Amino acid sequence: MKMSILVFGSHKFLATLPDQIHDANTFNLKVITDFNQVVSHIQIAPPDVIFVQASLKGSIELCSWLKQQSQLSWIHCILVEDRQEQLVARKQHGWEWEFEMTANALNQGADAYIWLLTEEADDRVTTASATKSLILGQLTVGLRKARKYRELMNTNDLLSAIALADSLTDLNNRRALEWDLPRQINKARSQNLSLSLIILDVDYFKRVNDQHGHLVGDRLLQLLCARLRHNLRSQDTAFRYGGEEFVVVLAQTTSEEAQKVAERLNRVVRKKGFAINNKLTLNITISLGVASLEPSDDDNGMSLLDRADQCLLAAKAGGRNQVINWEQLSAISELKAVS
Repeated sequence: MKMSILVFGSHKFLATLPDQIHDANTFNLKVITDFNQVVSHIQIAPPDVIFVQASLKGSIELCSWLKQQSQLSWIHCILVEDRQEQLVARKQHGWEWEFEMTANALNQGADAYIWLLTEEADDRVTTASATKSLILGQLTVGLRKARKYRELMNTNDLLSAIALADSLTDLNNRRALEWDLPRQINKARSQNLSLSLIILDVDYFKRVNDQHGHLVGDRLLQLLCARLRHNLRSQDTAFRYGGEEFVVVLAQTTSEEAQKVAERLNRVVRKKGFAINNKLTLNITISLGVASLEPSDDDNGMSLLDRADQCLLAAKAGGRNQVINWEQLSAISELKAVS
């Protein structure tokens, strides 16, 4: 992947930068002169390194804004001082004043502050070779920082995936559910979408462990989860909630649609046994509880989970191997209250 460089400056300023920066085979280079446009571009496609022309309107504001964006902290911001009055003052005031100017630039958000010194040769004004070397040196620093950041993000992604995955079944684990369910609820409410949830449990799973041992029980759960995954839709996300209990979050799904999904899962589990090995095949059933998001539900999904869990308990109490949804459970409760 090519590294990206953004120049907030004019094309005349771009011409003063070292030739290596212009190499299209090495860098993706973008030049922008408008403050609002450059902020928008950074938010959409963050560069690895940004060169800022000090004489351009909004240059210091851009450095300060960038410093405030913690999620963009890897971007190396190089402020290049090209203001003629500053270059003249530098000659007049000496190195102490220059150090003070550098400190001010760094405090305002720049990661590096470089004076664009020039020299005259053959009636031409060219960027001094020492300045070019310094620019290239700071570019190297920025690219190194960006690569380290990418490596860190890849490592964090891997660690997050490990932390949120159930090692036995390869499904997402309960911690992942606690992170994802509030996000799904927020999305459903902000976009006015339906959201439903299934809790399912393997019927009489303890008998499997007692009769065949825990290794067989573990293998059964692996096979069950593989079958569940193959029969879920693209927007459905399955989690191992604990033991032989699982949760399926159904995005953009009404209660009626969730009922159909749950009935399909119930059917595909009971219709065919699970071949543990070439000598042992186990037939099992599951019980399922279904609930859909309501306006009164809390943002973390605890009340939604609780309703689905009540439906699961009702399914198990009613004979197992069935689906009970919240509407059915509410109707049953009303009948009991009347009788």
